[in-house]
Amino acid sequence: MELRALRPYAWALALGVFVPLSWVFELIVGPGVGVFAAAGVGIIPLAWFMGLATEELGKHAGPGIGGLLNATFGNATELIIALFALAGGLHEVVKASITGSIIGNILLVLGLSFAGVGIFLASAVDPLIGLGVLVVGAFLLILPFAALGPEE
Repeated sequence: MELRALRPYAWALALGVFVPLSWVFELIVGPGVGVFAAAGVGIIPLAWFMGLATEELGKHAGPGIGGLLNATFGNATELIIALFALAGGLHEVVKASITGSIIGNILLVLGLSFAGVGIFLASAVDPLIGLGVLVVGAFLLILPFAALGPEE
């Protein structure tokens, strides 16, 4: 195997060192900010490799299966965290994580999509249609904060 083929992935391989480094930090120092930071940096290349693998599978499986794989593996991190939290008895954390995921995936993404289309339509096609879509997008972006109610 030629090492030149790994050159585009050198940054990910270098950051991958932080995964075992976070384990060493936890053994030596104990849980804390250093362990969290090392694990956070270490998960970046893992997520990138997972996305790369999903893209390659999608190229061979077709757009429908590729989209399904992308949506499934896009939430793999949340699923892993939820499984560990359930094993630790943190049921409220899992409920909050699922609620946040739903709000983020439905309202935030949909709101940003509507806002983007509204801006495009306002300048390209019909200003009134674009303005209407933009208002719906802004409403969808504000809705999660309005559901929280006033701070106590």
